[in-house]
Amino acid sequence: MTARDIKVLIAKPGLDGHDRGAKVVARALRENGMEVVYTGIRQTPEMIVNSAVELGVDVVGLSILSGAHGDLFPRI
Repeated sequence: MTARDIKVLIAKPGLDGHDRGAKVVARALRENGMEVVYTGIRQTPEMIVNSAVELGVDVVGLSILSGAHGDLFPRI
């Protein structure tokens, strides 16, 4: 599998509105040949899972600053 074959979903779960880091990671992945979909801020776990399945991604990247990862990540 090459970088060109990898499809990545980047999402911001929860109420955290700080997305600069997620955008930087998404850009770096794109610049290295990966297909990246950034879903934006304030995504519910259900929205993230639905997007990942619908798009058929290989990797899901989650960015969170609020500390709610202990609750949100297992739900995804």
